[in-house]
Amino acid sequence: MQQTQLVLWDWNGTLLDDLAFSKDLLNQLLREHGYPQQFTTRQYRKIFGFPIEEYYRRAGFNFETHSFSLLAERYMQLYTVPNPCQLSKGCKRTLSSIQNAGIKQVVLSASPLPLLLRQLDFYGLREYFSDVLGLSDIYAKSKVKLGKQWMNTSGIAPQNAVMVGDTLHDAEVAQALGVRCVLYTGGHQSRSTLASANCPVIDRLSQLFPLL
Repeated sequence: MQQTQLVLWDWNGTLLDDLAFSKDLLNQLLREHGYPQQFTTRQYRKIFGFPIEEYYRRAGFNFETHSFSLLAERYMQLYTVPNPCQLSKGCKRTLSSIQNAGIKQVVLSASPLPLLLRQLDFYGLREYFSDVLGLSDIYAKSKVKLGKQWMNTSGIAPQNAVMVGDTLHDAEVAQALGVRCVLYTGGHQSRSTLASANCPVIDRLSQLFPLL
């Protein structure tokens, strides 16, 4: 592989193991709004994706009855800090190894920036990142524009950067930015789904460093 100068990290489902919590919140939203369906983790991983609005449609929400904005606002009320989530196994050790190798690390997330910063502080991770990039609203549409803006001023050639995430959207972001991609199976989409992106897929974060 090319010499790596930058790792762009997804947050939810990659560094933060919030799969079970997110599935539980989806089921709570469904119950609160009178829908009978409830999703197992396996079922959740099959329907999850970006944009979030389309994932909510796949979950069965009727936006004529319950608007996406109302549902998104309620979800963020429930997704509090602190919450039951833990960091993904090997997270800090992997971040430390990359930092010690002199490779810059940046968080590129579809989470609202204020929430993202609170979470990074809560889990004691801010020191590992030279920059934190999050969205300005709660609707999690895409992080492509945000990533492009940052890369254009970074001075780092795209071929020397790697995007690490847990969804096909992360592969789409990497392609849009012209950077390489590694996908992690411990998050919101299954290995079989991620395999369709035709990029390296890892089951443990500790497997990332040798690929850099």
